[in-house]
Amino acid sequence: MFRTATEDLINWKNSKNKRALLVTGARQIGKTYLIRQFAREHYKNFIELNFLEDPKAREIFDGNLDAQTILMLISAYTTTPFEKGNTLIFFDEIQECPNARTAIKFLVEDGQYDYIESGSLLGVNYKVVPSYPVGYETILHMYPMTFKEFCLANKLSSQTFEYLEQCFERKTKVHEAIHQKLLELFRYYTVVGGMPKAVKSFIENKDINKVKQAQNDILELYLQDIQKYALIGKNKITNIFKQIPASLNDKNRKFKLSSINKNVKMRDYEDSFTWLEDAGVALPCFSVSEPVLPLKVNLQTRNFKLYSSDNGLLCNQSLDNAQFQILTGNLSVNLGSILENVFATNLKANQFNLYYFNKQKIGEVDFVVQQGAQIIAVEIKSGNDYHRHAALNNLLSVNEWKISEGIVFCKGNIEVVDKITYYPWYMVMFFKDHLPNFKIDLDLEEINNLIPPKK
Repeated sequence: MFRTATEDLINWKNSKNKRALLVTGARQIGKTYLIRQFAREHYKNFIELNFLEDPKAREIFDGNLDAQTILMLISAYTTTPFEKGNTLIFFDEIQECPNARTAIKFLVEDGQYDYIESGSLLGVNYKVVPSYPVGYETILHMYPMTFKEFCLANKLSSQTFEYLEQCFERKTKVHEAIHQKLLELFRYYTVVGGMPKAVKSFIENKDINKVKQAQNDILELYLQDIQKYALIGKNKITNIFKQIPASLNDKNRKFKLSSINKNVKMRDYEDSFTWLEDAGVALPCFSVSEPVLPLKVNLQTRNFKLYSSDNGLLCNQSLDNAQFQILTGNLSVNLGSILENVFATNLKANQFNLYYFNKQKIGEVDFVVQQGAQIIAVEIKSGNDYHRHAALNNLLSVNEWKISEGIVFCKGNIEVVDKITYYPWYMVMFFKDHLPNFKIDLDLEEINNLIPPKK
């Protein structure tokens, strides 16, 4: 199945002054599969060391960490030939071998071969790295499959993508037959999610019960990871993870510790929330005090929603028969939390940081995002009354905040009303962050000519 991260891998391979590439993200999102496929297509020689499946490989890094010693030991440990400029060395599950992470500095400085590292729990301090290779790694964050990748896996044609993207950019209506089919595909994605194992099961079997089984296996693995890798607070982390569906069903989606224990304080649980975020299995979305640039400066760390990293897993954890209701077209208010989670995961994968806005005189707006130098307010609507959005209207009416536009993702077709654009749910695949293009024209010749020459 095609992953858009392949393009990032190709850009990395073709870059000058190449560093090691560190691919990180939650378990079971397809990192290892993607790297192996990339290596087969772009390198003559491929060497893989998996420090979890093959613990003896860690012994390579027990002694001297200079490049010459490490490369000699790797060549002795494997049977794959080395060829300068055409060999990729892949360290998988690198969190299990901290010394290998340290050795990356010396291997990159040596410069003979390319290196990719991958791991799933690199931010949870499971094992301490003696010395991080700062300045010698390029980090690539991977996420579960986006809706666009789900469409590609289900063989949506490139011509259809091009047509849909044109409609998005020009804000013109989508042909009704295509619109209805994409809404149907989006409902499937809402239930299946983006874990490759679940997507593969859906494509091969079209059996939601088998999809649920694949999701159950992943959920069980995540719970096992907490018990295995969390150094402290295992029960706190587990309770938060299990509470995510219920917290999102709350009226304003805000995570409340009182749902776990009425007598605890946030400071007692901060590390537990951080663990879930660093492990890649939860996505916090923070409130901002004002929707102005830069949003990060205005975030309120004590007020946040906590989304699941995958909407399919959330759907599995949620209400009984939620899958049946969604597949039959009932994305009503009661299931709005699942729909909102779909957008949280896709916005994050599309390079947006997650923020929302809630103030008594305004109301709550689901997301406020920074796109380049613009602030855009985003509402997610699950029902038929998607033209009703008092909070969004109130927010856009505050001129001093200079909100560029409002976007409502809904089941309707594309429509523009004043400063608000209505997009179908599936159009989220084209809504991405982008950096403004700044062309620097720095010419110092004029002022240099003002300095008289030395006599």
